[in-house]
Amino acid sequence: MRNVVLIRIDDRLIHGQVVTGWVKKTDCKSILVVDDQVAKDVFMQRVLKAAAPPKMPVEAKSVADASEWLSQEGSAGERILILVKVPETIERMQETGLVFDEVILGGMASKAGRKKFNKNVSASEEEVACMKRIMERGTKMLFQLVPDETPVDV
Repeated sequence: MRNVVLIRIDDRLIHGQVVTGWVKKTDCKSILVVDDQVAKDVFMQRVLKAAAPPKMPVEAKSVADASEWLSQEGSAGERILILVKVPETIERMQETGLVFDEVILGGMASKAGRKKFNKNVSASEEEVACMKRIMERGTKMLFQLVPDETPVDV
């Protein structure tokens, strides 16, 4: 499997906290956005690349393509930060056989069908159930908004 240094659930994907905090903390060399819709949306991909640090490679892949790519052997010095919008994406990748030690839960905005789950996180009943299934597969899930914040076990 490729060298993944951080997996983060954050519906904003690339934004200030990711650029100024998580990229530096992880010393990542590339960002992979895993999202079926973003993988088809050239305009959104341009927006995400523009929001990333200068010269930081950013790719958007569907769950299927990302899972296949991540399962391959990586190259020397590879350090990938994975961003997804919702926990279902993580679960779908797990279903392909990928194993993740840890996932950071960042921000999931309030919207119809969601209730406040934690600071800066709202989740539907299905999303909460999905997080439980992810953890049942042995993946540790931590809530951590910014790198300097103490992580809290979900």
